[in-house]
Amino acid sequence: MDLVGACRAFVSVSEHGSFTVGASAARMSQPVASRRVAALEERFGEPLFERTSRRAVLTPFGRDMLPTARQLVQAADVLLHEAEAVKRKPWRLAVPGICTTAGLARLVAEARGLGVTLDLQVAAPARRAELIHTQQVRAALLAVPPGDAAWSVPLGLAGAVDPGVKRVYLETLRVGRASPGPARRVWIQPEDDVPHIRDPLTRLRDAVGLRPAQLVTATDLTTAVAEALGTHDVLLCSPAQAEELDLHWRPVGELTLSRGYALAAEEGSPQHIEARLGGAMARCLGAETRRVAK
Repeated sequence: MDLVGACRAFVSVSEHGSFTVGASAARMSQPVASRRVAALEERFGEPLFERTSRRAVLTPFGRDMLPTARQLVQAADVLLHEAEAVKRKPWRLAVPGICTTAGLARLVAEARGLGVTLDLQVAAPARRAELIHTQQVRAALLAVPPGDAAWSVPLGLAGAVDPGVKRVYLETLRVGRASPGPARRVWIQPEDDVPHIRDPLTRLRDAVGLRPAQLVTATDLTTAVAEALGTHDVLLCSPAQAEELDLHWRPVGELTLSRGYALAAEEGSPQHIEARLGGAMARCLGAETRRVAK
């Protein structure tokens, strides 16, 4: 038995003194209201109304039960209202700064189509981890090693001039004694300033004999791009970023690098979120989707 629905019919009929009018006020048909009240009476083992041809009059038992039934209906209405309010509440998600405005807009639009209102917060990798840890956001796209990732983005080196080769080897940036001009640098943008990307590059830099200053972590993406556009320096980035920035992209010759992303939720498993928005998130990241074996 639908106890709330039965109490709603009981309360409405009692307030209007009629099954017909009470049912209409409760937005149900008269037969439905009659069945619900009858089910409630059967459950209680006592009649709630003295039925006449014109009016429905409360019995003494019905009068005693009415206040509690009204409280139950009011509580149910409050619960339903709160549920709708929670569903409309913006869902805070921390995202990487490498997502384009168009990509973020498509993510918001797709979420809205699924009944989810997103409140996006763009942040660097360490800040995203802090935001989810301190529960300032409900979920975050965290930077993780590729082996732990749900989505991965290939990385390579991009510069203003077409290198004319299929791969760019870091050893070709080594400065010889007779080399003219300043040493070429590799710029790491803030999104890639994480151990699983920075450390392999640092080891490779040392292994091929580059100077320490030839691997630079930029304070912001604009600075790094400006250096790549205005000099012979190269930017560590994804193919999509290189295309957007009008740079010539090639994979690194000596090693394979990629960004890895995983969704972390404020509470419990993020799988239900991924099921609804995983495709949109992957497109926003420009990522290759790969399910992680559990």
